[in-house]
Amino acid sequence: MKKLAIVCAALLAAAVPAKGQDKAQDWPAKTVRIVVPFGPGSTPDIVARLVSEELQKKYPGSAFVVENKAGASGNTGTDAVAKAAPDGTTIGVSIGGPLAINTLLFSKLPYDPKKDIAAVTQLVTMPSALTVNPELGVNSVSELVALLQKEPGKYNFGSIGNGSLSHLTMEAIAIKSGAKLVHIPYPSSPAAMTAVIRGDVHMACLPAISVTPHADSGKAKILAVSLPRRSPFLPNVPTLKESGIDVEADTWMGLIAPGGTPKALVDAINKDVAEAIKAPAVREKLATQLMEPVGNSPEQFRAVIEAEVARWAPVIKAADVKIN
Repeated sequence: MKKLAIVCAALLAAAVPAKGQDKAQDWPAKTVRIVVPFGPGSTPDIVARLVSEELQKKYPGSAFVVENKAGASGNTGTDAVAKAAPDGTTIGVSIGGPLAINTLLFSKLPYDPKKDIAAVTQLVTMPSALTVNPELGVNSVSELVALLQKEPGKYNFGSIGNGSLSHLTMEAIAIKSGAKLVHIPYPSSPAAMTAVIRGDVHMACLPAISVTPHADSGKAKILAVSLPRRSPFLPNVPTLKESGIDVEADTWMGLIAPGGTPKALVDAINKDVAEAIKAPAVREKLATQLMEPVGNSPEQFRAVIEAEVARWAPVIKAADVKIN
C-alpha cells in the first residue's frame, strides 16, 4: 500500500507542469502589446509591425497591438517593457542603444538591462554604410584615411545624434585610423544624409537604407559597410575590416520581455517570433530595408547585448562621449 502511494504521488508530480510551464501555455494572451521605443515609421516600428502581422496570422484569436513610446534615446519605451507584468502580455522591440550603449552614456537609467529585461531573440541585422560626398575626391577607405591624417581636424562627419551608433562608429573609425574629426549631430538619418549630399558635412556612417538611393543616383559614394562580413544586398562593397579599419557596427534590433518572465514563457515567445521573422513574406519585406532576419536563442541574443557593451565602452571613453 505504501509503495502504491509513492507511485501515485510520483505520477501526480509528473503530471503537474514545472513552474512557468503552465504560463507558457497561456502565450499568447488575448491581447499582446508590442512596445516600440521610437515613433511610427522608424525601422524598429517597421520590424515590430511585420512581426505583429505574422503572429496575427498564426493566432487569429489574439490581438497584437504595436504601441509607440518614443523618448530619451529609446529608454522610455524600453522602460515600459521592463516595468510591465512578466506574463507575456507585453513584449517590445528595442535596439543596441537602450539595451547596451545607453548604460555607458547615461549616469542613471530607469531600468537595469541585465535584471529588468529578458532577452528573447535578435530579430534583424542591418549594415551601416560609410558614405562621403563625391567632391571629397576619395574612392576607398585607405584614400579617406590618408586625407584625414594629412590635415587633422579639418574634416567633419554627420550623425543621427550624440551617442548614437552612427556617432560612435565614426569615432571608432577616427581612433583606429589615427585621425581627428569634428562631429555634427542631426535629428535623423535623412537629415544627416542630406547634409552629406549638400556638402555640409564631409562624411557619415548611416543605416545603409538611408544611403543607397543617393549612392545609386551619384549624389553620394559608399566606401564600406560596417558588418563583419559583406552585406548580401551590397556584395561589391567591402567591409571596414577588409579596408584596413578594425571596426564593426551592427544596426540590430531585438525582441525583449520584462525581466522575471519565466524561461518557459520566454522560450515559447522565442519560438513563435523566430518563426515569424524568418517567414518568406517577412524576409522579402525586410530585404527592401536591407535587413536580414536572425531569430537566435535568448542566450545568443544576451551575448550580443553584452558584446555591444564591451565593444563601445573603450570608444566612448577615448572619445569622451557623454549625454548626462
